[in-house]
Amino acid sequence: MSGDTIEEKPVQTKKAKTKADKQAEHIARIKRTLIASLLGILTGVIAYYAGGIPGTTGLQNDGFLGFMLMLVGVVLQKHIFMLSGMSTSKLGAKDWFYQGFMTFAFWFMTWTILLTAIPR
Repeated sequence: MSGDTIEEKPVQTKKAKTKADKQAEHIARIKRTLIASLLGILTGVIAYYAGGIPGTTGLQNDGFLGFMLMLVGVVLQKHIFMLSGMSTSKLGAKDWFYQGFMTFAFWFMTWTILLTAIPR
């Protein structure tokens, strides 16, 4: 065996990251949050129109379908991230929970506003 050694790049700590690295990470987080928010709004609108006309109580006949559409939106996020060229390898469980929560929150707000605001 020869004395060849493989040099590994040291892991950068928060202090060792350059300003450009920090800005790139920040922009990537903003893009992920934007995608989750827009996906939540889109699934809320689709859930409203796919759920049927609300009755006098404000409930839809297929309200469960709207919830299932929101879950589909949460699952689609990873694929949208990959299609847009964002790296998902460094995202942990906390990051995915945050993305899912953002989608849920915007879905819920959009669907509720549409259920209460659009005249029947």
